[in-house]
Amino acid sequence: MTTMTLLQAAVDAGTAIAKMGAGIGAGIAAIGAGIGIGNIGRGAVEAIARQPEAGGDIRTNMILTAAFVEGAALLAIVVCLLIVLI
Repeated sequence: MTTMTLLQAAVDAGTAIAKMGAGIGAGIAAIGAGIGIGNIGRGAVEAIARQPEAGGDIRTNMILTAAFVEGAALLAIVVCLLIVLI
């Protein structure tokens, strides 16, 4: 085997591991976002139960924060997919 063949085999093996890692990373990002949004919802419901008159403000902040968490998760998943596709 030539040196170039050995280098190509090493690069191919590294690419497969990187793609597997990217897939696992995308899954972890989705799970983390789900847990985070669940905690946001739980906190908002508890806060509204304590102070029903502040329900509108709490709900607005909950939706805004959930959107930020979802955006961060989407960014992480896109980065992982770019690693897989490139």
